[in-house]
Amino acid sequence: VIDCITTIIPICLTFTNSVYKTYKKLPTEYVHLLSGALLCFFGGFYPTVFAALQAAEHGGLVTVRNSLWTLRGEIITIINESKKDDKVDDDGDGVPDTEQISSQTLMKRKVKLVLTKMNPDKVNAAIASIYKVWMAVLAVLKIKFARTISLALTIANFFQRLIDRFIVPIVDKATPSEYKKWVPILSDWICKSIGVSIAWKVQTIITSFTSSLVGGLMMSRAIIEILAKHGQGPKDHNDTIADEVASYVFAFLGFYFQYTHMFSAPFPLNILLSPVQFTEYWIRWALAD
Repeated sequence: VIDCITTIIPICLTFTNSVYKTYKKLPTEYVHLLSGALLCFFGGFYPTVFAALQAAEHGGLVTVRNSLWTLRGEIITIINESKKDDKVDDDGDGVPDTEQISSQTLMKRKVKLVLTKMNPDKVNAAIASIYKVWMAVLAVLKIKFARTISLALTIANFFQRLIDRFIVPIVDKATPSEYKKWVPILSDWICKSIGVSIAWKVQTIITSFTSSLVGGLMMSRAIIEILAKHGQGPKDHNDTIADEVASYVFAFLGFYFQYTHMFSAPFPLNILLSPVQFTEYWIRWALAD
């Protein structure tokens, strides 16, 4: 397991670093085109993730980036030290010591290595900075999605009354006495799950529509800027209505794409974007907490 971790993590870090460097090299208009395309075609798939990024952009995205870079450096240091430790042969028998000890002893050895080689001040400062930004972003998101949370609770209360009146008495009679105390708890969980699912589905549809409009306009204006740099078309989007017309076309295509895929990423994008989907669910849970 340790070998797998020390192999996969550097690959992931190298890949994300390459993607970020490529992104930074892109001209501004291409960044706007890419951002618009993501909003137009994927905005409804991950509404809270995009909202969190927008909130963080004004409340500490640079701080998070610097903190993640610090954590990356510490992780790379630990991995390099672990690889060196795997080659240590103190008894001189030609076989590394890590291959001659039990898994429990190996785990203790690696934990000790992490504790001795890691810089706790850097890690603590980085995590604290990320947490502060997250608290600020969460406060913004709770205000932004307050209506969705309120709708979820309203739907949950509606179903709660129905279930308490028609279903709970039947279940209560069929449940052994020692388990009856769980019936109201489970019914509450089920009602809240139904309410949250319906409310977020409604919010997803609304976000898909609005993000398609916003993303489509960003795309059309970015294309006008790109064409203008190549000496084609108007130099300013205010001198033409082509950007508005094109934005409607992009918006229709974006919303249709999301609608036909039931507002969830299609295969194989759902696998590639599974970390983003996990983040989406985690933010929704944090908002409803």
